Amino acid sequence: MVTSILAFLFVLGVLIFVHEFGHFLMARRHGVRVLTFSLGFGPRLLSVRRGDTDYCVSAIPLGGYVKMAGENPDDERTGKNDEFLSKSKWQRFQVLAAGPAMNILLSIVVLTVVLYQGADVPAYEQEPPVIGKVLDGSAASRGGMLAGDRILTIEGKPVENWEQLFMAVVPKANREVRIVVRRGGREIGLAVTPAAQTKFEIGDLGVLPEMHPQIVSVAPASPAERAGLRKGDVVVAAGGQAGVSRETLIDLIKAHDKRPLPLEIRRGNEQFDVAVTPERSDDVVKIGAVLSPLELHTIEPDLFQAARMSVAKNWEWTRLIGQTVVGLLTRETSVKQLMGPVAIAELSGGAAALGWIALFNVMAMISLNLGLLNLLPIPVLDGGHIAIMAVEGLFRRDFSLRVKEKLLLVGFVFLLMLMATVIYNDLTRVQWLQNLMFWR
Repeated sequence: MVTSILAFLFVLGVLIFVHEFGHFLMARRHGVRVLTFSLGFGPRLLSVRRGDTDYCVSAIPLGGYVKMAGENPDDERTGKNDEFLSKSKWQRFQVLAAGPAMNILLSIVVLTVVLYQGADVPAYEQEPPVIGKVLDGSAASRGGMLAGDRILTIEGKPVENWEQLFMAVVPKANREVRIVVRRGGREIGLAVTPAAQTKFEIGDLGVLPEMHPQIVSVAPASPAERAGLRKGDVVVAAGGQAGVSRETLIDLIKAHDKRPLPLEIRRGNEQFDVAVTPERSDDVVKIGAVLSPLELHTIEPDLFQAARMSVAKNWEWTRLIGQTVVGLLTRETSVKQLMGPVAIAELSGGAAALGWIALFNVMAMISLNLGLLNLLPIPVLDGGHIAIMAVEGLFRRDFSLRVKEKLLLVGFVFLLMLMATVIYNDLTRVQWLQNLMFWR
């Protein structure tokens, strides 16, 4: 719990600071007088004044704000050039867009740092989505999908690899989707309803790629080393069985105590046969190798490659966020997938427990979400103010103060409803509170 709270405050603090700092920098660049730079809302806990600006930390850490001179039409204005509304629409647009832009830039930079560290990633993610196994009782099983099917499209959109498949299915929990597969040279259309997995109701078909165990490490003087096995070797077949899983391979090893076990190994582009003789040690039959359940691909990019991969990954996340927003509007995506502060704290805490790499990865995802969602044309958000300015520019006249107040009220009510929804979602994911909700 303490780890989750600290991780949440760290992640949210960094994201809010970067967002508001973007507004602050652009405002100062265009000569706008900044009255307040605050991290958090509500009563001030700490305040320092420098020049015209009060820098403060406030009690409620769920946001922040930059207060500029002459920012609102009902503010007391003198008409001086250092007031926000005295600036051109283009300058005001830059000030408003700078906050979300900084969050998007932060996501790219942080993910670049994460990727630059290198990682072992599943090799199948970039491979064509050919089904290796259909889980019993899964959505795919009920929908008529079979092992060997090559998934071609989902809802009419081409699916080139497993990563794209997962991206397409995640928002579709409990929603029937049209899937086209290639089976035996024929294209077959299927209607499948992805199941909702985890408390976040993530869509899942229940299909797996064909996965081969991979040797992660080999102990010195072990049966595996004597047989010539090396780190990175992929076990294609064992004991005459092709496509064995890690669990099946372990069972075969246990069944071959002091008897040769034939293995078919793939090493790079080379494929060959070896025989390893398992031995009993500490009352366990083993070969002295650590096995991964799937084939891993090691990425070790240079800084430029990491930056390019970060941009590509952020673009994929952007498409998923856009798909989710559209799905929410068309009711194809469940609102239960929305996360509030409790869920973000839990996610941050879980990532922090795994190390700073995982935590920074989560920070990048949340930062991108914050930046993009702030650009939505909802009054009160940055995107809402930008949209109002765009319409005013289109009609070549400003809205009256009364109209702007009504628009802001609508946006405020919408955000309150959204906040109530995500907080309710968070509470339903807490087991002991869920037990008290008799209506569920």
